[in-house]
Amino acid sequence: MAVEVQQRALVTGGAGFLGSFLCERLIEDGRDVVCVDNFFTGRKRNIAHLMSNPNFEVLRHDVTIPLYLEVDEIYNLACPASPVHYQYDPVSTTKTSVHGAINMLGLAKRTKARIFQASTSEVYGDPLVHPQREDYWGHVNPIGPRSCYDEGKRCAETLFFDYWRQFQLKIKVARIFNTYGPRMRPDDGRVVSNFIVQALMGQPITIYGDGTQTRSFCYVDDLIDGFIAMMHSPADMTGPINIGNPNEFKIGELAELVIELTNSRSEIVHKALPVNDPKQRQPDISLAKDALNWEPKVKLREGLVKTIAYFDGFLREKGAIGEDSAANLTSKRDERVS
Repeated sequence: MAVEVQQRALVTGGAGFLGSFLCERLIEDGRDVVCVDNFFTGRKRNIAHLMSNPNFEVLRHDVTIPLYLEVDEIYNLACPASPVHYQYDPVSTTKTSVHGAINMLGLAKRTKARIFQASTSEVYGDPLVHPQREDYWGHVNPIGPRSCYDEGKRCAETLFFDYWRQFQLKIKVARIFNTYGPRMRPDDGRVVSNFIVQALMGQPITIYGDGTQTRSFCYVDDLIDGFIAMMHSPADMTGPINIGNPNEFKIGELAELVIELTNSRSEIVHKALPVNDPKQRQPDISLAKDALNWEPKVKLREGLVKTIAYFDGFLREKGAIGEDSAANLTSKRDERVS
């Protein structure tokens, strides 16, 4: 009688915002999960609830250093993803994307594992094509302050496809568009977390530029569904494939919605647009719909309510907002949603 062997999945960046949700989902799907993180931006609190699970283990490790494990699947998510963090040490950011990809691809080659690369919409740069399709090569500044992330991820994609062509590695490459949800860091500088924290604390909401630039926001649960669908797709579905929400919103519209849902009195202030900040960002997800039967389900308002509730609790726990204030915000928010 054959013994069924439990599949073992490695998640680099597993203690991060996206990685922690992915680890959860893989455990729910019956995987034995190894979470690897150097905890530069990942946090132990994101995975604390998984620590007692016998199918979960954590390894503090930097992916720029080779790793030797026996695994069946590799999800390579390791890399700071917000400008605040990836520009803090740009050389390390590039090394994480490039050396990390080389090391994980080497591990996949040795173990014959499928390997998933969490790429990014930043490979399109400040796009001249809208919405962005996977066959668009992008408009990226190779020497700007964002280049450590943009070009690092582009090089990682190059490595993945060279390993596929040269060694027939089983690769999966997904380009992530703006994602939000619980467990985002309050200090990561991303627009959703910035606006929510500022609104909850009664601070001015900072919009860089005139607020007409656009983004498309995908809730984390939808994104993880896309990851799983991509990893389990037929071998010839290598990607790259866009995973994101195609509904486009102006940054100014997002700010107004956050103010409404938090019942905040915050005022909106404008500051100069950062260098090379893209003016438009919207995925064409036709390929994901056709090849993966995937599309996002969570509406922005619904996802924001869940994300606001997380930050409300987090800030209250840290004493950044008072109990009365937090309770009032929660009550008012529930009235608006019901």
